[in-house]
Amino acid sequence: MKTRLLGGIAALLVAIIGTVLLVSYVQNADKRALANTESELVYIVEEPIAAGTTVDKLTSSVVKKEIPKLALASDTVTDLSQLGSKVTAVALQPGEQLLSTRMVDANSLVGPARVQVPEGLQEITLKLPIERVVGGSVKAGDTVGVFISLQDATTNAATGETVSTSEGTQLTFHKVLVTAAQYSNGSAAKSQSSPGSENATGETASAKKETASDDTYLITLARNSADAERIVFATEFGKVYLSKEPGNAVESTTGVVDKTRLFR
Repeated sequence: MKTRLLGGIAALLVAIIGTVLLVSYVQNADKRALANTESELVYIVEEPIAAGTTVDKLTSSVVKKEIPKLALASDTVTDLSQLGSKVTAVALQPGEQLLSTRMVDANSLVGPARVQVPEGLQEITLKLPIERVVGGSVKAGDTVGVFISLQDATTNAATGETVSTSEGTQLTFHKVLVTAAQYSNGSAAKSQSSPGSENATGETASAKKETASDDTYLITLARNSADAERIVFATEFGKVYLSKEPGNAVESTTGVVDKTRLFR
């Protein structure tokens, strides 16, 4: 009887010790994973944050986490005091990195159809067909990836024939803020809805289709002057595609993709 009792106690102790060790192992898993990786402490959104939220009110909805530098977005926030009295320009979702480019002055909010351009950047508008703007689902406040495709043909001066062509595509800019999204006639673009349904303004999907009759969109981006020049050049002499790239999207690129690298 004593032997069985002592055996039961020993087994219980072993189970308790094993549980404690397992919990400790799991809690330190993140630290071990980052042990040999350069990382930085940045603010991550833990709970949904509405547009127009002040810095003092969003503190309870964000937490500082250590993130590998390879996964960091540009303009991540490491110190909330640097944001001053700014407010969120758009709604933020859990898992996103808190970005300074998504914070604006309180008097800069201009409604759901537009967001204010961040300080130091300028706006540039692109006219793009629906297939290059994620099926028309891009709206003001989104951040997008900008893909640039260029084709350079060499012409034989004597015959006028094209003798060689070089081409390539690259995801050139990450998480570019969309400050406005409009149909080609200048009216504010709205999110997609099912046929026959009505949005908050009472407009049906068929009515919206008529508004955007030529299936082209005017997308206004906020970017610095040097990047704006490159985007204009690509628009004039190549093609530009936009992808939806939220704040928590991993930034990666394989460089310029051409025929020699397509299947590698």
